[in-house]
Amino acid sequence: MTILNIEDSIVLIIDVQEKLLNAAFNKDSIEKKSAVVSKAANILGIPLIITEQYPKGLGETIPAIEGGKRFEKITFSALENSEVLEALKSSCKKQVVIFGIETHICVSQTVTALRGLGNEVHVVKDACGSRAEAEHHAGLERMKDNGAHFITAEIAIFEWLKSAKHPNFKEVQSLIK
Repeated sequence: MTILNIEDSIVLIIDVQEKLLNAAFNKDSIEKKSAVVSKAANILGIPLIITEQYPKGLGETIPAIEGGKRFEKITFSALENSEVLEALKSSCKKQVVIFGIETHICVSQTVTALRGLGNEVHVVKDACGSRAEAEHHAGLERMKDNGAHFITAEIAIFEWLKSAKHPNFKEVQSLIK
């Protein structure tokens, strides 16, 4: 396992949309941590790919998540969308930092596909969620069995920064409340 670094990372945000978020058992954590990671990535110049599952019915990505390229999808695995797959491949990043809703469906199936392509996958546990807590935990177990690494929002941020001497340290640190 390696430590995250800015040069090799890309952030993949899966379906953090209004209706899905409101149905999640841990919606406050998802909203707070997904905003922190996405804002830190923007500050640090780490690319973001954002998917939206059927936005006409489920709403758009929550406003707290800023920036990134957005892709509409109807499949559970984000990589079944050829535009998402191409955006990931063309980024030439080997570390995929992923989170979203629902842990046991879209996040898990995307992680499995990413691992199948040989990506190093880091799941931000505190920014993932499902309607039911048991499903969330089952999804986490499944992803771990498939070779994903689990991290938290703060682990991601501080691994990217490496040191308090990083030029963006204070700005990024101020996101954590």
